[in-house]
Amino acid sequence: MAKTGGGETVVARGVKVEGDFIVEGNIIIEGEVRGTIVASGDLQIGPEAKVDADIKAESATIAGEVRGNMRINAKLDLLPSSKFTGDLAAEILSVGAGAQVNGTVRMGVEEPPKPARGKRAQAASSASDEEAE
Repeated sequence: MAKTGGGETVVARGVKVEGDFIVEGNIIIEGEVRGTIVASGDLQIGPEAKVDADIKAESATIAGEVRGNMRINAKLDLLPSSKFTGDLAAEILSVGAGAQVNGTVRMGVEEPPKPARGKRAQAASSASDEEAE
């Protein structure tokens, strides 16, 4: 695990790392990362970077390739050169022309609503089934 004291953590081009990163501050990735990334600040992924990780950050700018699930608390910028595969949730999403997004996108919502369970939900389901017949 890598921890910083609120500054910037940089994974330079040509560097390959594996593990769980918890960063108190910002992180810039230009190389390759596998694992998980949790940043209290901003995440920047460069155009030649390859990331295979679940990510949580305050905001993010993605120019490279990301595979995994992302939860961005504020704004996520997917630049035209970005390739994203996975599920993402962000308060604000900006997608540049040419960016590739394959997966589920949720905006402005912390978690998706869960289906109601219990007698009311079952009764409503049974009633709608009967109406359909």
